[in-house]
Amino acid sequence: MEVNKQEEKREKVHQVFQTIYKKYDAMNSLISFNHHKAWRRKADVIVHAAPGDKVLDVCCGTGDWTLALAKDVGPEGKVVGLDFSDNMLKVAKAKLDDSLLDNVTLVNGDAMKIPYGDCEFDRVTIGFGLRNVPDYLTVLKEMFRVLKPGGRIVCLETSQPGIPVYKQLYFFYFRFIMPLLGKIFAGSYKEYAWLNESTRKFPDREKLKQLFLTAGFKNVNVWSLMGGIAAIHQAEKPGR
Repeated sequence: MEVNKQEEKREKVHQVFQTIYKKYDAMNSLISFNHHKAWRRKADVIVHAAPGDKVLDVCCGTGDWTLALAKDVGPEGKVVGLDFSDNMLKVAKAKLDDSLLDNVTLVNGDAMKIPYGDCEFDRVTIGFGLRNVPDYLTVLKEMFRVLKPGGRIVCLETSQPGIPVYKQLYFFYFRFIMPLLGKIFAGSYKEYAWLNESTRKFPDREKLKQLFLTAGFKNVNVWSLMGGIAAIHQAEKPGR
């Protein structure tokens, strides 16, 4: 039964991103009032990728963070952008072609079964993708597996604000306003209604921190963004 639910979520999410890929970047800016770019820049600093590092960007989507990481690691480094939506990867490929970067590989693959061996990457990132996977812990364990001992994981994701009134306004916006914006500007009401559902069901900061620990990570640090509507989790793989 659990496997069926996971496959059902996988298929639903795949359909969502195969549909909204053309307007995804513009809608992200609209929905977050352009704050998502500043959040990603902060997360990028926390990743602290060094020249020559090998980085995996899981659920890379249209590739903005992937390309930023590629600049961080320099020509001697390597970044892999992994996503299961070929339409999202088409947008990422167009950006990559325009960037002239030659240290990026885009891979169509599943975050639940990352197609790389153990301990291959110095850094692993995931931005606004964890809430959409069939099983959060499975993906965190996969990211743990491919990370080198002493390596760092950074997750940027929506979260659950705890401030009274602000919390109610936040969920009202996600439940009613965001799908309406999706319908008006992207012609995709039901897809953005799903994104509301995935946000509402996603663990809060403390519960997500516990999942990181359960997956095997240590030294989990959390940064709350804009009163808790998003958060950055950073942790390390033991062993160095």
